[in-house]
Amino acid sequence: MARAITVKVPTAKVITALEARLVKTTNEQTTNGAKEAQYQADYKVWEAQIKTWALARVEKAVNLRSNYRSWSNTINLDFDVPTSEGDFPVEPKRDWENRNDWQIKEEVEEINNALNILRMTEEEFVNASTMKSISKYL
Repeated sequence: MARAITVKVPTAKVITALEARLVKTTNEQTTNGAKEAQYQADYKVWEAQIKTWALARVEKAVNLRSNYRSWSNTINLDFDVPTSEGDFPVEPKRDWENRNDWQIKEEVEEINNALNILRMTEEEFVNASTMKSISKYL
């Protein structure tokens, strides 16, 4: 039979942790746009590098498939080039959690609500139901 864990977390420590998370989330909101713009610019450069890399090795292509599109008068070519053929350009990666503004705003609002409630309480320790609802931010 599983036993429930009982802990008493001081309200002051929870408030401090939530305030720290609020600062982190607010900073994330201001820096995500710049990081995403830089990532998109890096990705466009990478796409150009991939095109140049693949076209230089098209004679070594395997599994060539083509599809003519009469409605746009274009042909789609799909082929595989082994990545062992020369220096393969490294794709840029997002090194941050890319969240929408509405997700960040929602988190900021929820943290602020929790902080307002915790600052009003006279309880020394945070109860289990409150901890459960705010634990995702800690």
